Amino acid sequence: MLQRILRPTLLAAAGRRVLSPLWPAVAAPFSTSTAVPDLAPAPATTTSTATTTATPPPPSASPPSSKAETLRLLPLLRAQPQHYITIHIHSFPFLVTLGDTITLPFRLKNIIPGQTLRLTHASILGSRDYTLKGSPWIDEKLFSCRAAVVEETREPMRVKKKTKRRQRKIKTVKSKHPYTVLRIKELEVLGGEEEA
Repeated sequence: MLQRILRPTLLAAAGRRVLSPLWPAVAAPFSTSTAVPDLAPAPATTTSTATTTATPPPPSASPPSSKAETLRLLPLLRAQPQHYITIHIHSFPFLVTLGDTITLPFRLKNIIPGQTLRLTHASILGSRDYTLKGSPWIDEKLFSCRAAVVEETREPMRVKKKTKRRQRKIKTVKSKHPYTVLRIKELEVLGGEEEA
């Protein structure tokens, strides 16, 4: 950040070579000097070669170990008495546990009350001692979350009066949005043996 504020000539005087987007590389037309500071990259030093010789581990090596670690710790999460889960329905996150009632701020289409829905998009699954986080989602083979549709309801009628300055007109806007109510009836951590 400091390099973007200082002029290139001041940085060149200090022995640093920096290309700054705030100052042009050409001299001003009223300037009598024709010397323009060299903006080429600095030659490589011994410290930069030491950092380039170290190669990072291949990206394919870390995911299997984390997956194996997840499968190893999954029985500990399953042994806990109560679980919670963050499910996502149309990009809305809901933190729920068994028996919770969710009032969705929209109406789900093509459903009827009493129908059971399987919720597959979850980002966090946990208990008091352990938490499993997905990136961005947890594999749906590791958990089972089902919700029953309780009802499709509407909010109470809202009436808003809209006015404009220096106008005598008052516009009345009524709204009564539909909601869907779900109840979590199953939340279970599965073994994940299907993947092993």
